[in-house]
Amino acid sequence: MATENHAGLDPIETASRDEITALQVARLKSVLANAYDRVPHYRQKFEAAGVHPADFREPADLAKFPATTKEDLRQTYPFGLFALPMDRVIRLHASSGTTGKPTVVGYSRRDIETWAGLMARSIHAAGGRPGDRVHIAYGYGLFTGGLGAHYGAERLGCTVVPVSAGQTLRQVQLIQDFAPDIIMCTPSYMLNLADAFEAQGQDPARTSLRIGIFGAEPWSEPMRQEIERRCGLNAVDVYGLSEVIGPGVACECVEAKDGPVIWEDHFYPEIVDPENGTVLEDGQEGELVFTTLTKEALPLIRYRTRDLTRLLPPTARSMRRFAKITGRSDDMIILRGVNVFPSQFEELLLGDTRLAPHYQLELLRKGALDALTLKVEPRDAGGLAQGPEIARELCERVKQTIGVTSEVCLLPPGSIQRSEGKAVRVVDRRE
Repeated sequence: MATENHAGLDPIETASRDEITALQVARLKSVLANAYDRVPHYRQKFEAAGVHPADFREPADLAKFPATTKEDLRQTYPFGLFALPMDRVIRLHASSGTTGKPTVVGYSRRDIETWAGLMARSIHAAGGRPGDRVHIAYGYGLFTGGLGAHYGAERLGCTVVPVSAGQTLRQVQLIQDFAPDIIMCTPSYMLNLADAFEAQGQDPARTSLRIGIFGAEPWSEPMRQEIERRCGLNAVDVYGLSEVIGPGVACECVEAKDGPVIWEDHFYPEIVDPENGTVLEDGQEGELVFTTLTKEALPLIRYRTRDLTRLLPPTARSMRRFAKITGRSDDMIILRGVNVFPSQFEELLLGDTRLAPHYQLELLRKGALDALTLKVEPRDAGGLAQGPEIARELCERVKQTIGVTSEVCLLPPGSIQRSEGKAVRVVDRRE
Protein backbone atom coordinates (compact mmCIF):
# COMPACT_ATOMS: atom_id res chain seq x y z
CA MET A 1 0.00 0.00 0.00
CA ALA A 2 1.17 3.52 -0.82
CA THR A 3 1.67 5.51 2.36
CA GLU A 4 4.31 8.06 1.47
CA ASN A 5 3.43 11.60 0.44
CA HIS A 6 2.39 12.05 -3.16
CA ALA A 7 2.18 15.43 -4.87
CA GLY A 8 -1.35 16.36 -5.80
CA LEU A 9 -3.08 13.72 -3.63
CA ASP A 10 -5.56 14.44 -0.86
CA PRO A 11 -4.07 13.30 2.48
CA ILE A 12 -6.93 10.80 2.90
CA GLU A 13 -5.79 8.96 -0.26
CA THR A 14 -2.69 7.76 1.59
CA ALA A 15 -4.14 7.60 5.12
CA SER A 16 -3.92 4.49 7.28
CA ARG A 17 -6.82 2.02 7.40
CA ASP A 18 -7.50 3.02 11.01
CA GLU A 19 -7.78 6.69 10.02
CA ILE A 20 -10.16 5.89 7.19
CA THR A 21 -12.33 3.66 9.40
CA ALA A 22 -12.50 6.28 12.17
CA LEU A 23 -13.66 8.89 9.67
CA GLN A 24 -16.25 6.50 8.22
CA VAL A 25 -17.68 5.67 11.65
CA ALA A 26 -18.06 9.35 12.56
CA ARG A 27 -19.71 10.13 9.25
CA LEU A 28 -21.97 7.06 9.33
CA LYS A 29 -23.28 8.10 12.76
CA SER A 30 -24.04 11.55 11.37
CA VAL A 31 -25.73 10.42 8.15
CA LEU A 32 -27.91 7.82 9.91
CA ALA A 33 -29.09 10.41 12.43
CA ASN A 34 -29.67 12.97 9.71
CA ALA A 35 -31.73 10.56 7.60
CA TYR A 36 -33.80 9.51 10.62
CA ASP A 37 -34.44 13.08 11.75
CA ARG A 38 -35.11 14.71 8.38
CA VAL A 39 -36.56 12.08 6.05
CA PRO A 40 -39.89 10.56 7.16
CA HIS A 41 -39.47 7.63 4.77
CA TYR A 42 -36.22 6.62 6.46
CA ARG A 43 -37.68 7.07 9.94
CA GLN A 44 -40.52 4.71 9.00
CA LYS A 45 -38.14 2.14 7.50
CA PHE A 46 -35.81 2.23 10.51
CA GLU A 47 -38.70 1.84 12.94
CA ALA A 48 -40.21 -1.00 10.91
CA ALA A 49 -36.82 -2.77 11.06
CA GLY A 50 -36.52 -2.12 14.81
CA VAL A 51 -33.35 -0.03 14.57
CA HIS A 52 -32.37 3.46 15.65
CA PRO A 53 -29.30 5.53 14.69
CA ALA A 54 -28.06 5.09 18.28
CA ASP A 55 -27.69 1.36 17.54
CA PHE A 56 -24.78 2.10 15.21
CA ARG A 57 -21.37 1.94 16.90
CA GLU A 58 -19.08 0.22 14.38
CA PRO A 59 -19.15 -0.56 10.64
CA ALA A 60 -20.58 -4.07 11.18
CA ASP A 61 -23.67 -2.48 12.77
CA LEU A 62 -24.68 -0.96 9.42
CA ALA A 63 -26.01 -4.38 8.35
CA LYS A 64 -28.84 -3.93 10.90
CA PHE A 65 -30.29 -1.05 8.87
CA PRO A 66 -32.67 -1.60 5.94
CA ALA A 67 -31.45 -1.21 2.38
CA THR A 68 -32.62 1.46 -0.03
CA THR A 69 -33.59 0.57 -3.59
CA LYS A 70 -34.76 2.40 -6.69
CA GLU A 71 -38.28 1.49 -5.61
CA ASP A 72 -37.85 3.74 -2.55
CA LEU A 73 -37.00 6.67 -4.83
CA ARG A 74 -39.99 5.90 -7.05
CA GLN A 75 -42.37 5.60 -4.09
CA THR A 76 -41.25 8.99 -2.79
CA TYR A 77 -41.10 10.65 -6.25
CA PRO A 78 -40.05 13.33 -6.85
CA PHE A 79 -38.55 14.84 -3.66
CA GLY A 80 -39.66 12.60 -0.78
CA LEU A 81 -36.16 11.36 0.12
CA PHE A 82 -34.64 14.84 0.25
CA ALA A 83 -33.23 15.84 3.64
CA LEU A 84 -33.16 19.57 2.86
CA PRO A 85 -35.92 22.07 2.03
CA MET A 86 -36.16 22.83 -1.68
CA ASP A 87 -34.83 26.35 -1.24
CA ARG A 88 -31.46 24.76 -0.36
CA VAL A 89 -31.45 22.39 -3.36
CA ILE A 90 -29.61 24.11 -6.21
CA ARG A 91 -29.53 21.26 -8.76
CA LEU A 92 -31.79 18.41 -9.88
CA HIS A 93 -30.77 15.45 -12.02
CA ALA A 94 -32.86 12.45 -13.03
CA SER A 95 -32.59 9.08 -14.72
CA SER A 96 -34.28 8.45 -18.06
CA GLY A 97 -37.17 6.63 -16.41
CA THR A 98 -37.40 4.06 -19.20
CA THR A 99 -38.78 1.40 -16.82
CA GLY A 100 -41.12 3.64 -14.84
CA LYS A 101 -40.88 6.97 -13.04
CA PRO A 102 -37.42 8.52 -13.22
CA THR A 103 -35.28 8.55 -10.11
CA VAL A 104 -34.74 12.17 -9.08
CA VAL A 105 -31.66 13.33 -7.23
CA GLY A 106 -30.96 16.71 -5.64
CA TYR A 107 -27.78 18.58 -4.73
CA SER A 108 -27.06 21.29 -2.21
CA ARG A 109 -24.33 23.81 -2.93
CA ARG A 110 -21.94 21.79 -0.79
CA ASP A 111 -22.95 18.60 -2.63
CA ILE A 112 -21.94 20.20 -5.93
CA GLU A 113 -18.61 21.24 -4.40
CA THR A 114 -18.06 17.71 -3.09
CA TRP A 115 -18.92 16.20 -6.47
CA ALA A 116 -16.55 18.54 -8.32
CA GLY A 117 -13.77 17.68 -5.88
CA LEU A 118 -14.31 13.94 -6.25
CA MET A 119 -14.29 14.16 -10.04
CA ALA A 120 -11.11 16.25 -9.91
CA ARG A 121 -9.58 13.55 -7.67
CA SER A 122 -10.73 10.89 -10.13
CA ILE A 123 -9.29 12.64 -13.18
CA HIS A 124 -6.01 13.13 -11.30
CA ALA A 125 -5.95 9.43 -10.38
CA ALA A 126 -6.49 8.60 -14.06
CA GLY A 127 -3.40 10.64 -14.96
CA GLY A 128 -4.93 14.02 -15.70
CA ARG A 129 -3.07 17.15 -14.61
CA PRO A 130 -3.77 20.91 -14.53
CA GLY A 131 -3.47 22.37 -18.00
CA ASP A 132 -4.60 19.22 -19.80
CA ARG A 133 -7.32 19.60 -22.41
CA VAL A 134 -10.32 17.37 -21.69
CA HIS A 135 -12.75 16.40 -24.46
CA ILE A 136 -16.07 15.50 -22.77
CA ALA A 137 -18.37 13.35 -24.90
CA TYR A 138 -20.72 12.28 -22.11
CA GLY A 139 -24.24 13.66 -22.47
CA TYR A 140 -25.11 16.89 -20.70
CA GLY A 141 -28.51 17.59 -19.14
CA LEU A 142 -30.46 15.50 -16.64
CA PHE A 143 -27.89 12.70 -17.09
CA THR A 144 -25.10 13.30 -14.57
CA GLY A 145 -22.17 12.25 -16.77
CA GLY A 146 -21.38 15.40 -18.74
CA LEU A 147 -21.75 17.98 -15.99
CA GLY A 148 -19.97 15.81 -13.42
CA ALA A 149 -16.96 15.39 -15.70
CA HIS A 150 -17.07 19.08 -16.63
CA TYR A 151 -17.04 20.43 -13.07
CA GLY A 152 -14.30 18.01 -12.04
CA ALA A 153 -12.04 18.85 -14.97
CA GLU A 154 -12.41 22.57 -14.34
CA ARG A 155 -11.76 22.07 -10.61
CA LEU A 156 -8.52 20.26 -11.46
CA GLY A 157 -7.45 23.17 -13.65
CA CYS A 158 -7.98 21.57 -17.05
CA THR A 159 -9.23 23.17 -20.25
CA VAL A 160 -12.67 21.68 -20.98
CA VAL A 161 -14.08 20.96 -24.44
CA PRO A 162 -17.79 20.36 -23.62
CA VAL A 163 -18.84 18.56 -26.81
CA SER A 164 -21.54 16.33 -25.24
CA ALA A 165 -22.78 13.17 -26.97
CA GLY A 166 -23.49 12.66 -30.67
CA GLN A 167 -22.31 14.38 -33.87
CA THR A 168 -19.52 11.84 -34.20
CA LEU A 169 -17.88 13.33 -37.31
CA ARG A 170 -17.74 16.72 -35.60
CA GLN A 171 -16.11 15.09 -32.58
CA VAL A 172 -13.46 13.53 -34.83
CA GLN A 173 -12.72 16.94 -36.33
CA LEU A 174 -12.49 18.64 -32.94
CA ILE A 175 -10.11 16.00 -31.61
CA GLN A 176 -7.89 16.63 -34.63
CA ASP A 177 -8.11 20.42 -34.34
CA PHE A 178 -8.08 20.97 -30.56
CA ALA A 179 -5.55 18.22 -29.72
CA PRO A 180 -7.03 17.18 -26.35
CA ASP A 181 -5.02 15.10 -23.88
CA ILE A 182 -7.98 13.30 -22.30
CA ILE A 183 -11.33 12.03 -23.56
CA MET A 184 -14.26 11.16 -21.31
CA CYS A 185 -17.12 9.08 -22.74
CA THR A 186 -18.60 5.59 -22.65
CA PRO A 187 -16.22 2.83 -23.80
CA SER A 188 -18.62 1.77 -26.56
CA TYR A 189 -18.66 5.34 -27.91
CA MET A 190 -14.84 5.40 -27.96
CA LEU A 191 -14.97 2.41 -30.30
CA ASN A 192 -17.53 4.28 -32.38
CA LEU A 193 -15.10 7.20 -32.63
CA ALA A 194 -12.29 4.83 -33.61
CA ASP A 195 -14.46 3.50 -36.44
CA ALA A 196 -15.17 7.07 -37.57
CA PHE A 197 -11.46 7.94 -37.65
CA GLU A 198 -10.69 4.85 -39.68
CA ALA A 199 -13.58 5.52 -42.09
CA GLN A 200 -11.88 8.84 -42.89
CA GLY A 201 -8.55 7.14 -43.47
CA GLN A 202 -7.15 8.38 -40.13
CA ASP A 203 -5.38 6.26 -37.53
CA PRO A 204 -7.12 6.74 -34.14
CA ALA A 205 -3.88 5.72 -32.42
CA ARG A 206 -2.10 8.80 -33.79
CA THR A 207 -4.20 11.49 -32.14
CA SER A 208 -3.08 13.68 -29.22
CA LEU A 209 -5.13 11.63 -26.75
CA ARG A 210 -3.11 9.90 -24.05
CA ILE A 211 -5.89 9.05 -21.53
CA GLY A 212 -9.46 7.84 -21.91
CA ILE A 213 -11.70 7.95 -18.81
CA PHE A 214 -14.58 5.62 -19.58
CA GLY A 215 -17.70 4.75 -17.60
CA ALA A 216 -21.52 4.73 -17.52
CA GLU A 217 -21.69 1.11 -18.73
CA PRO A 218 -20.00 -2.17 -17.78
CA TRP A 219 -16.97 -3.02 -19.92
CA SER A 220 -14.60 -5.93 -19.88
CA GLU A 221 -10.82 -6.22 -19.69
CA PRO A 222 -10.70 -7.39 -23.36
CA MET A 223 -12.54 -4.19 -24.33
CA ARG A 224 -9.91 -2.15 -22.48
CA GLN A 225 -7.22 -3.94 -24.50
CA GLU A 226 -9.13 -3.33 -27.74
CA ILE A 227 -9.50 0.40 -27.02
CA GLU A 228 -5.86 0.81 -25.98
CA ARG A 229 -4.61 -1.10 -29.03
CA ARG A 230 -6.69 0.86 -31.53
CA CYS A 231 -6.58 4.29 -29.91
CA GLY A 232 -3.08 4.43 -28.43
CA LEU A 233 -4.09 5.65 -24.97
CA ASN A 234 -4.49 4.52 -21.38
CA ALA A 235 -8.09 3.37 -20.87
CA VAL A 236 -9.18 4.00 -17.26
CA ASP A 237 -12.44 2.98 -15.62
CA VAL A 238 -14.49 5.61 -13.76
CA TYR A 239 -17.59 4.61 -11.82
CA GLY A 240 -20.64 6.35 -10.49
CA LEU A 241 -24.40 6.44 -10.56
CA SER A 242 -26.71 9.39 -10.31
CA GLU A 243 -28.46 8.24 -7.14
CA VAL A 244 -25.18 8.08 -5.20
CA ILE A 245 -23.74 11.32 -6.66
CA GLY A 246 -22.94 10.73 -10.35
CA PRO A 247 -19.55 9.86 -11.84
CA GLY A 248 -16.70 10.05 -9.36
CA VAL A 249 -17.78 7.51 -6.77
CA ALA A 250 -14.70 5.49 -7.75
CA CYS A 251 -11.95 5.61 -10.35
CA GLU A 252 -8.98 3.52 -11.40
CA CYS A 253 -5.46 4.82 -10.88
CA VAL A 254 -3.54 4.95 -14.15
CA GLU A 255 -0.40 3.48 -12.59
CA ALA A 256 -2.26 0.28 -11.63
CA LYS A 257 -5.43 -0.02 -13.74
CA ASP A 258 -6.53 -2.81 -11.41
CA GLY A 259 -10.09 -1.80 -10.55
CA PRO A 260 -11.76 1.47 -9.52
CA VAL A 261 -10.65 2.84 -6.14
CA ILE A 262 -13.70 3.71 -4.02
CA TRP A 263 -13.43 7.15 -2.43
CA GLU A 264 -14.22 5.68 0.96
CA ASP A 265 -14.15 9.00 2.77
CA HIS A 266 -17.44 9.84 1.01
CA PHE A 267 -19.02 6.45 0.24
CA TYR A 268 -19.14 3.37 2.46
CA PRO A 269 -19.21 0.17 0.36
CA GLU A 270 -20.65 -3.24 1.12
CA ILE A 271 -21.14 -6.39 -0.93
CA VAL A 272 -24.37 -8.29 -0.29
CA ASP A 273 -25.94 -11.47 -1.55
CA PRO A 274 -28.29 -10.24 -4.31
CA GLU A 275 -30.93 -12.80 -3.30
CA ASN A 276 -31.20 -12.25 0.46
CA GLY A 277 -29.17 -9.10 1.20
CA THR A 278 -26.70 -10.83 3.56
CA VAL A 279 -23.41 -8.93 3.85
CA LEU A 280 -20.52 -10.84 2.24
CA GLU A 281 -16.82 -10.76 3.07
CA ASP A 282 -14.38 -8.75 0.95
CA GLY A 283 -13.35 -10.85 -2.03
CA GLN A 284 -16.74 -12.55 -2.42
CA GLU A 285 -18.85 -11.64 -5.45
CA GLY A 286 -22.23 -10.06 -4.91
CA GLU A 287 -24.16 -6.82 -5.27
CA LEU A 288 -22.44 -3.51 -4.59
CA VAL A 289 -24.13 -1.36 -1.93
CA PHE A 290 -23.26 2.23 -0.98
CA THR A 291 -24.07 4.49 1.95
CA THR A 292 -23.31 8.14 1.25
CA LEU A 293 -21.26 9.75 4.02
CA THR A 294 -21.30 13.45 3.14
CA LYS A 295 -24.31 14.17 0.90
CA GLU A 296 -26.69 16.79 2.27
CA ALA A 297 -29.69 16.94 -0.09
CA LEU A 298 -30.15 13.22 -0.76
CA PRO A 299 -28.47 10.96 1.80
CA LEU A 300 -28.73 7.30 0.81
CA ILE A 301 -28.55 4.49 3.34
CA ARG A 302 -27.31 1.15 2.00
CA TYR A 303 -28.33 1.84 -1.59
CA ARG A 304 -28.45 -1.33 -3.69
CA THR A 305 -26.80 -0.51 -7.00
CA ARG A 306 -27.59 -3.86 -8.73
CA ASP A 307 -23.97 -3.90 -9.95
CA LEU A 308 -22.28 -7.27 -9.42
CA THR A 309 -18.64 -7.26 -8.33
CA ARG A 310 -16.35 -7.94 -5.34
CA LEU A 311 -14.35 -5.71 -3.02
CA LEU A 312 -10.56 -5.85 -3.33
CA PRO A 313 -7.76 -4.67 -1.02
CA PRO A 314 -5.97 -1.33 -1.56
CA THR A 315 -3.03 -1.00 -3.97
CA ALA A 316 -2.24 2.41 -5.50
CA ARG A 317 -4.28 4.24 -2.83
CA SER A 318 -5.21 3.45 0.77
CA MET A 319 -8.83 2.77 -0.13
CA ARG A 320 -10.44 -0.43 -1.32
CA ARG A 321 -11.12 -1.20 -4.96
CA PHE A 322 -13.72 -3.30 -6.69
CA ALA A 323 -13.27 -5.75 -9.54
CA LYS A 324 -14.61 -5.16 -13.04
CA ILE A 325 -18.40 -5.24 -12.86
CA THR A 326 -19.61 -8.51 -14.37
CA GLY A 327 -23.09 -7.15 -15.00
CA ARG A 328 -26.17 -5.87 -13.27
CA SER A 329 -28.56 -8.16 -11.47
CA ASP A 330 -31.43 -6.50 -13.37
CA ASP A 331 -29.58 -6.94 -16.71
CA MET A 332 -29.21 -10.66 -16.17
CA ILE A 333 -30.77 -12.75 -18.93
CA ILE A 334 -32.43 -16.01 -17.92
CA LEU A 335 -32.41 -18.19 -21.01
CA ARG A 336 -33.90 -21.66 -20.59
CA GLY A 337 -32.87 -21.69 -16.95
CA VAL A 338 -29.31 -20.41 -17.50
CA ASN A 339 -28.26 -17.00 -16.05
CA VAL A 340 -26.08 -15.02 -18.48
CA PHE A 341 -24.78 -11.45 -18.81
CA PRO A 342 -23.88 -9.43 -21.94
CA SER A 343 -20.29 -9.07 -20.69
CA GLN A 344 -19.79 -12.82 -21.15
CA PHE A 345 -20.47 -12.48 -24.88
CA GLU A 346 -18.27 -9.40 -25.10
CA GLU A 347 -15.24 -11.30 -23.80
CA LEU A 348 -15.80 -14.06 -26.36
CA LEU A 349 -16.10 -11.66 -29.29
CA LEU A 350 -13.06 -9.61 -28.34
CA GLY A 351 -11.00 -12.78 -28.25
CA ASP A 352 -11.67 -13.37 -31.96
CA THR A 353 -9.52 -11.14 -34.20
CA ARG A 354 -11.91 -11.67 -37.12
CA LEU A 355 -14.77 -9.90 -35.34
CA ALA A 356 -15.45 -6.23 -34.61
CA PRO A 357 -16.21 -5.28 -30.98
CA HIS A 358 -19.81 -4.33 -31.82
CA TYR A 359 -22.57 -6.79 -30.97
CA GLN A 360 -26.20 -7.11 -29.96
CA LEU A 361 -28.18 -9.88 -28.29
CA GLU A 362 -31.73 -10.37 -29.57
CA LEU A 363 -34.12 -12.45 -27.47
CA LEU A 364 -37.12 -14.05 -29.18
CA ARG A 365 -39.87 -16.48 -28.28
CA LYS A 366 -40.08 -19.48 -30.57
CA GLY A 367 -43.11 -21.50 -29.61
CA ALA A 368 -42.89 -22.17 -25.89
CA LEU A 369 -39.11 -21.63 -25.73
CA ASP A 370 -36.82 -18.60 -25.57
CA ALA A 371 -34.25 -18.18 -28.33
CA LEU A 372 -31.12 -16.05 -28.56
CA THR A 373 -29.62 -14.49 -31.69
CA LEU A 374 -26.12 -13.04 -31.37
CA LYS A 375 -25.60 -10.32 -33.99
CA VAL A 376 -21.96 -9.59 -34.82
CA GLU A 377 -19.86 -7.96 -37.53
CA PRO A 378 -16.52 -8.86 -39.14
CA ARG A 379 -13.70 -6.35 -38.77
CA ASP A 380 -13.78 -5.76 -42.53
CA ALA A 381 -16.02 -6.64 -45.47
CA GLY A 382 -13.69 -9.47 -46.49
CA GLY A 383 -14.70 -11.35 -43.35
CA LEU A 384 -18.21 -11.92 -44.70
CA ALA A 385 -16.84 -14.67 -46.93
CA GLN A 386 -16.00 -16.61 -43.76
CA GLY A 387 -19.53 -16.10 -42.39
CA PRO A 388 -20.66 -19.73 -42.08
CA GLU A 389 -17.36 -20.81 -40.51
CA ILE A 390 -17.33 -17.89 -38.03
CA ALA A 391 -20.97 -18.48 -37.08
CA ARG A 392 -20.42 -22.20 -36.52
CA GLU A 393 -17.30 -21.66 -34.38
CA LEU A 394 -18.89 -18.86 -32.34
CA CYS A 395 -22.03 -20.92 -31.68
CA GLU A 396 -19.83 -23.69 -30.35
CA ARG A 397 -17.79 -21.35 -28.13
CA VAL A 398 -20.97 -19.79 -26.71
CA LYS A 399 -22.31 -23.24 -25.92
CA GLN A 400 -19.07 -24.42 -24.31
CA THR A 401 -18.19 -21.32 -22.26
CA ILE A 402 -21.56 -19.70 -21.46
CA GLY A 403 -23.76 -22.78 -21.57
CA VAL A 404 -26.55 -21.56 -23.85
CA THR A 405 -27.55 -22.37 -27.41
CA SER A 406 -27.60 -19.39 -29.76
CA GLU A 407 -27.94 -18.50 -33.39
CA VAL A 408 -25.17 -16.28 -34.76
CA CYS A 409 -25.98 -13.70 -37.40
CA LEU A 410 -22.92 -12.17 -39.13
CA LEU A 411 -23.90 -8.78 -40.55
CA PRO A 412 -21.99 -6.45 -42.91
CA PRO A 413 -19.66 -3.96 -41.17
CA GLY A 414 -21.56 -0.97 -39.79
CA SER A 415 -24.93 -2.76 -39.59
CA ILE A 416 -25.23 -2.83 -35.80
CA GLN A 417 -26.41 0.49 -34.40
CA ARG A 418 -23.52 2.48 -32.94
CA SER A 419 -23.78 4.04 -29.52
CA GLU A 420 -23.66 7.79 -28.89
CA GLY A 421 -24.00 7.10 -25.18
CA LYS A 422 -24.74 3.83 -23.43
CA ALA A 423 -24.70 0.92 -25.88
CA VAL A 424 -27.91 -1.08 -26.30
CA ARG A 425 -26.58 -4.62 -25.91
CA VAL A 426 -29.86 -6.51 -25.41
CA VAL A 427 -33.06 -6.27 -27.46
CA ASP A 428 -35.81 -8.33 -25.84
CA ARG A 429 -38.58 -9.19 -28.30
CA ARG A 430 -40.06 -12.01 -26.21
CA GLU A 431 -43.25 -10.05 -25.52
